[in-house]
Amino acid sequence: MIRVLLVDDDALTLELHRSYIERLDGFGVTGECTGARAAITALVDRGDDFDLVLLDITMPDGTGVDVLRRVRARGARVDVVAITGVRDAEVVRTMVGLGVAQYLVKPFTFATFRERMEQYREFRRRAEQAAGTATQSEIDALLGALRPATSVALPKGLSSATLERVTQDVRENGPVSAGEAAQRLGISRVSARRYLEHLAAVGRVARSPRYGTPGRPESEYAWSGG
Repeated sequence: MIRVLLVDDDALTLELHRSYIERLDGFGVTGECTGARAAITALVDRGDDFDLVLLDITMPDGTGVDVLRRVRARGARVDVVAITGVRDAEVVRTMVGLGVAQYLVKPFTFATFRERMEQYREFRRRAEQAAGTATQSEIDALLGALRPATSVALPKGLSSATLERVTQDVRENGPVSAGEAAQRLGISRVSARRYLEHLAAVGRVARSPRYGTPGRPESEYAWSGG
């Protein structure tokens, strides 16, 4: 299990993130902090109890940047996902320089959160498998595990918002046909197929024929997470 420390000064946000983590396989909340000082203390004194920190940046008694600088100076290697409303480019650069694995801007849907956590889980799996001297393909796969599905440029006419909705539908209801997805999402069958075919092209879903219906078999799409 990936042991998670939640850090946020807002009680409702902590509750939300805790509920999100509880819905994911392979993750568990093992600590919560409501401020920067408490987070530093937890990571310095109990650093071995956590694999991942979901870290807010703006808190009354300090910032996420302060937390990361302090714990990195103490040699802590815990992984960090910044979860914040801060969009300042300099802050983003600083957090990346301090080794955050992901930078997730509030507000976001559970589907987005789940995708990023699953990407992180795949990153850990690949990191554990790459023992000794890594090959170029292993390095590429390790770094690629943290890239969101929408990081690939979309074909003309496709939107990232609709792509996220289609992605969520496949994950929650798959295998799905274009017609089934279209009906649930309120879009045309042609549009649904375009998004599903894009996901298939970038390796996020697997396409296969669906038999058992009159006429030619239609395609169905199942989430592969590749």
